Amino acid sequence: MEIGFTTAAYVVAAVLFILSLGGLSGQESAKRAVWYGIVGMGLAVAATLAGPGAGLWVLSLVLIAVGGAAGWVVAQRVQMTEMPQLVAAMHSLVGLAAVFIGFNTHIEVARVAGMADEARSALTGFAAVVAHKTPVEISILRVETFLGVFIGAVTFTGSVIAFGKLAGKVDGKAKKLPGGHVLNAGAALISVLLLLVYINSGSSMALLVMTLAALFIGYHLIMGIGGADMPVVVSMLNSYSGWAAAAIGFSLSNDLLIVTGALVGSSGAILSYIMCKAMNRSFVSVILGGFGGTTGPAMEVTGEQIAIDAEGVAAALNDADSVIIIPGYGMAVAQAQQSVSELTRKLRAKGKNVRFAIHPVAGRLPGHMNVLLAEAKVPYDIVLEMDEINEDFPETDVAIVIGSNDIVNPAAQEDPNSPIAGMPVLECWKAKQVFVSKRGQGTGYSGIENPLFYKDNTRMFYGDAKKSIDALLPMIE
Repeated sequence: MEIGFTTAAYVVAAVLFILSLGGLSGQESAKRAVWYGIVGMGLAVAATLAGPGAGLWVLSLVLIAVGGAAGWVVAQRVQMTEMPQLVAAMHSLVGLAAVFIGFNTHIEVARVAGMADEARSALTGFAAVVAHKTPVEISILRVETFLGVFIGAVTFTGSVIAFGKLAGKVDGKAKKLPGGHVLNAGAALISVLLLLVYINSGSSMALLVMTLAALFIGYHLIMGIGGADMPVVVSMLNSYSGWAAAAIGFSLSNDLLIVTGALVGSSGAILSYIMCKAMNRSFVSVILGGFGGTTGPAMEVTGEQIAIDAEGVAAALNDADSVIIIPGYGMAVAQAQQSVSELTRKLRAKGKNVRFAIHPVAGRLPGHMNVLLAEAKVPYDIVLEMDEINEDFPETDVAIVIGSNDIVNPAAQEDPNSPIAGMPVLECWKAKQVFVSKRGQGTGYSGIENPLFYKDNTRMFYGDAKKSIDALLPMIE
């Protein structure tokens, strides 16, 4: 009865997870998709607690209560601008959990192996499953455990470094130790050799040394990736965490964990591939790390940044027929999305054609800008992807850049030595007028100079994005 209920619940939960992933692909269905995921996870937890081999009820309920309360507090306190850091932190917890479960599996296998046959017959739960495995199955279990710990350890340290870079606690520039990828390759080779040792002997030392090597790989991979490429890193770590969960699912013979891990791992990998194409990066180079650095002396930027006040921007908007707004992380930091939404409403009420151009890696998280605009109730049909709107800039009267840098940087096309050379960008400089809302004259998070700010048709609208947009609102006639 327990096995039948658990299996049926797992099937339903897996279907709900698939529906959740499918629904998240569209803004209209995203809220419903989130509820699919919540219900699916609740059902999965309940089925696991009620399934065969479950026990320690009081401890399980206490841990669920503590974890739920912590999640509630974090969700209430974390601002939308801090969501990338939160996602990276969650990935690190998944990786750490995989490491702990892997070591627990290793300890349990060693304990069962040292038991007499009479004692084994009295075992229950996971220990009973291990006791009935053949030597070949034990070897397979060791491979699953080894891979789960390896991927989990890489995910853990990689996510911690990603969190540090996103939160500004770690330098966002790409940095590697002397030897670069040779060190990563050496650590990976050592791990492969230790896998062979572990399969044949079940050595605790082999598992421990591999864990240390994997922790180093995760650290060194992400340290070698520049801040401009953090959105890809976040989605790649999401994939890593999924594969770690899947590997541990095999170790625990938990079908739902395998399915869920595979869904997360594959969807994260697909998203990373899509984002790599949007940035003209190699998928393999993302896995190996080390992009986002300079390849030679950057092209010299000439000219000066010309400032404009709110009256000048408002006059141009009042005269314009078509406006394209390009949001970036600066809009998120200033929490200006509601003001931008109000500006959009007023301009559209005057009959102007207002649209939003969204770059695939705008912000520091995939879909970051879409979420902010949806929160501000900007109509979905005027929020367009880069490929849908890029050709319209030459016929656009005004382009407004709010807190964006790399995604509107002409150096991607004009400077072969730029760290973002070849990256597809929003060609807003082709509009008749460009206004850049920016806090100051700095180069931004990635540290890359932007020639857009010096072009003849560009004016710099300095100041906090929210205050700047709010100053425009009364002047829109």
